Amino acid sequence: MKRTPTVIGIDIGGTKISAALFHHHGDLLHKEVQPLAEREGGEVIALIGTMIQSLMDYAKGRAYKVVAIGACVPGIYDAIKKTVWAPNIPDWNHIPLQDALKKYLGDQSINIVLESDRSCYILGEVWKGCAKDCADAIFIAVGTGIGAGILSGGRIINGSGGIAGAIGWMALEPPYDKKYDAWGNLEHYASGDGIARSAVELLEKKRTSTSLLDAIPTDQITAHHVFDAYEKQDLVAVEVIEKVIGYWGMALANLVSIFNPRKVIFGGGVFGPADQFLDRIVEEAKQWAQPLSIQEIQLETSALGGDAGLIGAGYLALTTLNDQVHDE
Repeated sequence: MKRTPTVIGIDIGGTKISAALFHHHGDLLHKEVQPLAEREGGEVIALIGTMIQSLMDYAKGRAYKVVAIGACVPGIYDAIKKTVWAPNIPDWNHIPLQDALKKYLGDQSINIVLESDRSCYILGEVWKGCAKDCADAIFIAVGTGIGAGILSGGRIINGSGGIAGAIGWMALEPPYDKKYDAWGNLEHYASGDGIARSAVELLEKKRTSTSLLDAIPTDQITAHHVFDAYEKQDLVAVEVIEKVIGYWGMALANLVSIFNPRKVIFGGGVFGPADQFLDRIVEEAKQWAQPLSIQEIQLETSALGGDAGLIGAGYLALTTLNDQVHDE
C-alpha cells in the first residue's frame, strides 16, 4: 500500500518543545507538546528524539510516510558549520544538533533541516499566515528578546554565520553604554525583558514619584505589568511605552529602508498587548524611513500566534525538499 508523504515540524523553545506531523498539502495532522522541565544539553536532544519517534510511530500506524523534518531553534543555526547556539538552553553552545538527531532516526533517507526561530516565524506566515504569496516580508519577533526573520526575493536571509536578523543589536541611541553589551541597544529597551528593565531603571530614577509598579518587587516586574499599568495611565508605564513605540518605529524604518518588504509582521509574546500600537509605530517609522518604501508596506500582527515557529518548521521541511530555502 502506498503511504501518503508527510513532514514533521519541531519548535524548540526555551521552556517547551512542540512537534507536529503535517500532510504534504499543509494540514496539521497531529501535535505533541512537552515541557523542557529544566532539561539541558543532551537531555533536550533526547527529548526531541523521543518526540520525533512518537510522531513517526503515529504516521506509520496511519499509512503516512515521513519524508523530511524541519526544526526551529531558539538561537542561531550556522548552516556552514551545521551547529546550533541557543543561549536559553544550558550546554547548547555550537552543538551539532543535526547530526545528533540523525542518530535517533535510524532512517538516514529522511532529510533534517534546521533554521533559527525568527526565520521559521516568517516562513510560517508565508505558508499559513499573513504573508501568503509574499516574496519580500519581515517578521519582527518581540518576546524575551527581539529579532527579525527576513524573506527577500523568496529566500531567507541568513548571513554568513546564520546571525542575520539579530536586530536587538541595532544602534539607535548614542552614546554607547556598557549595559548594551549583552543584548544590544534596541533589545535593551524594546524587547519584553527590555520593557521591564526600562521600568525598573525609571523607577530608580524617580524615587519621589508614585507608580502602580512600586507595589511589585523590581526583580518580578514584567512587560505585562507595564502594559497593565499603562492602561491605567500610570506615568512611569506611559513613559516607558512611549519610548518603546519610538524604538519599534525606528527599527521598522531601518528594516523597510534596507529591504523594501511588501509586508512586515509583528509577533512574539509581547505582541498581544502591543498590537494596539501598530498605527503609532507606522507613524513613527514614516518620519525615518525611505518615503516610497514605507508607503508601500502592509503592517500586521501575526496570524499564527505561538504556532508560527512550529508551522514554519513544517514549511521548512517541505520547501527544503525542493531546495527553495537554502542548501542542506
